Amino acid sequence: MKPHESVLARALVAGEEKMRAAGATANCIGAFLNAVRGLREEGAGFMPESTLSPVAKLPRLVDLPSAVDPRLLEKLVVIKLNGGLGTKMGLDFAKSLIPVKGRLNFLDFIAGQVLRLRQSHRGSGPAFLLMDSFRTQQNTLDYLARYPELSAPGFPQDFLQSKVPKIDPETLLPVSYPADPGLEWCPPGHGDIYPSLADSGLLDKLLVQGIEFAFVSNSDNLAATVDLPLLNYFARSGLAFLMEVAERTETDRKGGHLARRISDGRLVLREVAQCPEQDRPHFESNRHQFFNTNNLWINLSELRRALKGLALPIIKNIKPINPQDPASRQVIQLETAMGAAIECFERTNAIVVPRSRFSPVKDTADLLALWSDAYEITEDYRLALASGRAGHPPVIKLDGRHFSQLAEFECAFAAGAPSLLRCEELRVEGPWSFGPNVVCQGRVKFVNNAAKIKAVPPGHYRDETVT
Repeated sequence: MKPHESVLARALVAGEEKMRAAGATANCIGAFLNAVRGLREEGAGFMPESTLSPVAKLPRLVDLPSAVDPRLLEKLVVIKLNGGLGTKMGLDFAKSLIPVKGRLNFLDFIAGQVLRLRQSHRGSGPAFLLMDSFRTQQNTLDYLARYPELSAPGFPQDFLQSKVPKIDPETLLPVSYPADPGLEWCPPGHGDIYPSLADSGLLDKLLVQGIEFAFVSNSDNLAATVDLPLLNYFARSGLAFLMEVAERTETDRKGGHLARRISDGRLVLREVAQCPEQDRPHFESNRHQFFNTNNLWINLSELRRALKGLALPIIKNIKPINPQDPASRQVIQLETAMGAAIECFERTNAIVVPRSRFSPVKDTADLLALWSDAYEITEDYRLALASGRAGHPPVIKLDGRHFSQLAEFECAFAAGAPSLLRCEELRVEGPWSFGPNVVCQGRVKFVNNAAKIKAVPPGHYRDETVT
């Protein structure tokens, strides 16, 4: 239902006042107000299947010429999204501080990747920035103090993602929660990168320094590194925006997919929250074969030109105001996705990349894979699948009742990860702790139906179920 115009007007005034009082910047306030205005449209926040057509053909990274121009690194900034806490794993600090290989965490690998690029090409580029949130900024910057050479002279190491009010579903007014005023706010999604980069002054500063292009990716995806042939392709293409996509598999059915809007032929990104319930079978089928890796290439001059009219499609989430209390009042959290900007520029495209450029850590099962010998550290500080894996990561399913929290996970694997180099699938059900020298091959399943933790003794386990 459309909100009444007077209801909307009051909501816009109240939202702007609340954000100004909190010190929000002009472009971030404008982006939030545009999102609230979008709620008056019928079907706000949804992209019905009837309005979309599948994307049939795209260029592929494997077909690009191998010729590169390292001088383009001096015109590039690498931006990592670093606003997420490890809340899903029971943490209250930046997810990028979780160890992923020995004592090295995400930030160690990211710093190593950037510094190695500069060293190997004997230049000062690429420049580097993090987009932090108010929850991750301090512990991130404290940790990065060990890499003072990472930020370019005259540049900070990060800029701050904004925060926006949670709003009442009926009145659209900002909600009040005296028990914990911090819960009146929520992150606006990574689409906030565009207004926040501009309002920080860094967009103009980058352009003044001759930096023309940005490569943006998630900090938990260590496979998203600067690919020189791809940089060369983007720089010569004349495109304003390029999205890296990969071919969908069964494990990617919930991820945002690329489509083409029938009304104007533009490429669009549809997230699962934007799909009407009746269209979910189409969303999760093979009809839409490319998913967004959230690795993006952006022409910064084009971004500055488009910024004032950059109205990203809204994602409307209904959630309890207190995430720890499902019975607390329901509120609307408005978000945008940075990949959705593919419909906002005149010259955009997507390119199909190998699955090897998409290896995010969303839970402890993903983390266990990286801990194991299924992944190895490359010379350029990537975590790549071991050659013996033939390009296919192991499938890992850990019992969420016992392994979802990092503290439990670390206790269960205190002796280290089992060898998964030749493991196709590992399933762990019930409470287990893994000792040293455990080797899993083929399809292995551990089942413990008792409440007491069972120890996995050293040994080789191959195509078997251990109960």
